[in-house]
Amino acid sequence: MKNRVLKKYKNNPVMSPDRMPIEVLYTFNPGAIYHNGEYILMMDVTTLDDIHRLWIARSKDGYNFTADPEPVRMPAPDPFHPEMNTYDPRITKFGDEYIIIYASDLLQNEARLGMIKTKDFKSFERICTASELGNRNGALFPEKYKGLYFRLDRPFGNELEPCSMWMSFSPDLVYWGNSRPVMYKGKPFKDGFKMGAGAVPIKTDEGWLEIYHTVSTTCNGFIYRLKACLLDIDEPWNIIGYTDFLLWPEHDYEMRGRVANVVFTCNAIAEPDGSIKIYYGAADTNIGLAEGNINEIVKLCTEGK
Repeated sequence: MKNRVLKKYKNNPVMSPDRMPIEVLYTFNPGAIYHNGEYILMMDVTTLDDIHRLWIARSKDGYNFTADPEPVRMPAPDPFHPEMNTYDPRITKFGDEYIIIYASDLLQNEARLGMIKTKDFKSFERICTASELGNRNGALFPEKYKGLYFRLDRPFGNELEPCSMWMSFSPDLVYWGNSRPVMYKGKPFKDGFKMGAGAVPIKTDEGWLEIYHTVSTTCNGFIYRLKACLLDIDEPWNIIGYTDFLLWPEHDYEMRGRVANVVFTCNAIAEPDGSIKIYYGAADTNIGLAEGNINEIVKLCTEGK
């Protein structure tokens, strides 16, 4: 344990269904960011009608969270893509606004990327539905590339089939294209049965640091674990190097729940002192916290495969 790069908070989980203001089934996979003196978790919360809703919890110290009295009041949906479930948000600060990409669907294999924005995490404005059917795990980079917005995403036909990270570009956040697979040593990067972006990428001197999830198959189902890779600044679709597993399910709250044997992240908060906070979904039921050092993770990427 003492040699791990990411160390789990001793009082995990930091959020669970029994800490919500009403009875709910599950709390998991939050987007997270530090804003206006508080840590904000935008969580997936499954209510008793079996609908995934975005719900915010707030903390002054990053460890003790209080959920808002009610879920996020989402703006009216795209008339061409009605949505019931909203989940797995990634929050990117861009200027004085926060842009949130999330999974939007009526049926599990009919997911698209929804996009909303806010300045205060109280009111939200819709930007668009930002993909065709069959795309999830959208993570917007916090700056433009050659005048274009760019993001990681994961197109798929059926999420029970292999799929991996791609990159897409846009002049205006609405129209996305010039899509390409993320590459490693000249070939599309594949790590595990399937994989996808986790956190919004963090810019470092060596490259863009991306915490991602990878899925392994066993005779008894999937296991979700976290790794990190370093993306090239000049050609961000190219991977410089990547790590072995950094975080994996091992405790009861990570191994038993709605989906067993899962750690999954939609965030990584870079702190001023060089440390990192990752609030991760555990078994699609609880939320844990893991902390580490950015430079140590980058070093593992550059020394990696």
